[in-house]
Amino acid sequence: MAGKSRYSASDRLEYLQGLVTEFQDTDSEEAKEQVLANLANFAYDPSNMEALRLLQITELFLDMLTEENENFVEFGIGGLCNLSMERESRDQILQSGGVPLVISCLSSNRDETVLSAITTLMNLTTAASRAETTDGAVVQCMLRFSFTQNPRLRNLASVFLQDYCTQQQVDRAREEMQGQSQSAVGIPLPKD
Repeated sequence: MAGKSRYSASDRLEYLQGLVTEFQDTDSEEAKEQVLANLANFAYDPSNMEALRLLQITELFLDMLTEENENFVEFGIGGLCNLSMERESRDQILQSGGVPLVISCLSSNRDETVLSAITTLMNLTTAASRAETTDGAVVQCMLRFSFTQNPRLRNLASVFLQDYCTQQQVDRAREEMQGQSQSAVGIPLPKD
């Protein structure tokens, strides 16, 4: 019995559908936040992926990235970060034009939002998407993050630069940043 799920695929789908319905029907921002947090957590479990795709949770998370409520954005990018680890979900995010929305999260003042955005960009990077996920502005942003006092952000940005960018991209971004403040170019550093 070890390793077997306690819930059938139809039970999962029904439960997750209930969460989506609750999100759609409630007027309470607090209740919506709780549902989004739960959906983001469910997106971490590969056994939920099929049901989440059927319910178009990727689109829901992408929609949250443009909300003014910072909790909606944080849970939305957290859910996308979890979903993007799985190939089909990654492809769905890419096909939905999600990269610019993920990049917009790099300007958040919330560390968790920024960390999830960087990790999501890593997960979304493929041969076909690399030009978009490692755009010059993104590389400049990662260079700035690599100087922050926050060790989690500094280390993750450094990994992004080392593993996802070419040396030529990094050098070009450094040249373009010469003489600019480390918090300039439109994407401020999160508050430590």
